Amino acid sequence: MALPYQIVVGLEVHVQLLTKSKLFCGCSTKFGAPPNSQVCPVCLGMPGVLPVMNRHAFELALRAALALNCQIASFTKWDRKNYYYPDLPKNYQISQYDLPFSSEGWLEINAAADPKKEYKPKRIGIIRAHLEEDAGKNLHDESGRGGDSRIDLNRTGTPLLEIVSKPEINSPEEAKAYLEELRLMLREIGVSDCEMQEGSLRCDANVNIHIPEASGGGNAPGYAATPLVEVKNLNSFGSVGRAIAYEAERQYGEFKKDPKNYRFNKIPKTTAGWDVDKGVTVVQRHKEEAADYRYFPEPDLVPVVVSERELAAAQGAMGELPAQQRKRLQEPPYSLSAYDAGVLTAKGRKMVTYYEQVTNAVGDAKQVSNRLSDLVMGALNERKEEIDQFPITAPKFAAFMKATATANQQDRRDVFKHMLEHGSDAAAAMTALGVKSASDFDEGALRKAVLDAIAANPQAVDDFRKGKTAAANRIKGHVMKANKGAPNDVVQKLLDEELAKA
Repeated sequence: MALPYQIVVGLEVHVQLLTKSKLFCGCSTKFGAPPNSQVCPVCLGMPGVLPVMNRHAFELALRAALALNCQIASFTKWDRKNYYYPDLPKNYQISQYDLPFSSEGWLEINAAADPKKEYKPKRIGIIRAHLEEDAGKNLHDESGRGGDSRIDLNRTGTPLLEIVSKPEINSPEEAKAYLEELRLMLREIGVSDCEMQEGSLRCDANVNIHIPEASGGGNAPGYAATPLVEVKNLNSFGSVGRAIAYEAERQYGEFKKDPKNYRFNKIPKTTAGWDVDKGVTVVQRHKEEAADYRYFPEPDLVPVVVSERELAAAQGAMGELPAQQRKRLQEPPYSLSAYDAGVLTAKGRKMVTYYEQVTNAVGDAKQVSNRLSDLVMGALNERKEEIDQFPITAPKFAAFMKATATANQQDRRDVFKHMLEHGSDAAAAMTALGVKSASDFDEGALRKAVLDAIAANPQAVDDFRKGKTAAANRIKGHVMKANKGAPNDVVQKLLDEELAKA
């Protein structure tokens, strides 16, 4: 059912970069250290200290911006963003304001209503990606026994890449697709681990709606735009989707209360938090404008000049991007569907390499994709392993596919399970389970098995003669049960021949 309004969303994604030290000092960025154990005078904003830029952090940020198809500025500078908050000991954050190092990029997502059935490309514009230092973390006592709040400054100064999308996301599903594609890409190019539970990927959603033919002005003729709400405290992709859906419906509900007098352009922009337990947004404050932060150039850091050599190095370090892999897997010699290619690339480059190695050995690209989805990916999820830790290597899995090519699904699963549990190869597992491969069967012996099955199932034969062709499956099942691993196509051919004579 179509909504009576259009959802309009821009996402601000903050990503911690994979560096060993912070952006402007040598303190460790390792997650999980005791509170306030990874700090120094620079982190703590002590008088007289001077920051020194971590060049590796800048190189990682360049790599990410290039992967996002951004324009790279040859000259960029640092700015002070002034605000007062307990987790910001300097009372300002070193960020980038009017001259970010990158801007005007895009990220392609699948915007299809059912991604399993079709691929509908949509480019989401990137306004800018800039570097800044992270703030600390407030720790609140939520036990109910007291009102203590403590501050852990270990995170302060961690290199943070802020990626700001254009307001071109039009549904919760598109927001999730954007975040999933962004996370996959950043992980694959080695820029960030993007672990939301550790805070290395955080997201704010700027949400409003366009209401057709409503008075009050707006972005396009016949539309009016509700005031913008920035939603924070989104700790999962699911929360992002639910918050967008709720906030859009809430804004439309406010409009419906009094459509004629709704103040489209007079309600201030607000910042709201997402209450996970209640499933609602809670207004926190009016949204600040740039002037409120009193930006000015950072006097303790020189501007950054980006050289052609740095750009070439960042480009070379990216490797093949997920979008490029998906496109390649849909072309010969693989010719996979967009969905199957997406399933493989979503598991990362190592899974794609594993798939290619198996396919090169087996030859049937589609069949290999199906077997990986059916067997390997499920086992990886259960074992909580990555493909490079999996005991069944690509050569072993290729041998397994060849050996069980004619086995039924249950026998195939049993052999695979035995290989996992006992560390054996396919041949040993099949011997242990009594499952035979196609080469173990003689056509003469199979024909005799078919004749025996026909003799043992007179009722099925009678039903088949009366036109109930499905009755042949009962006879075939009898043969396959007695001859595990028998080639399905050979048994079917022999059965068709003998039933024609019966």
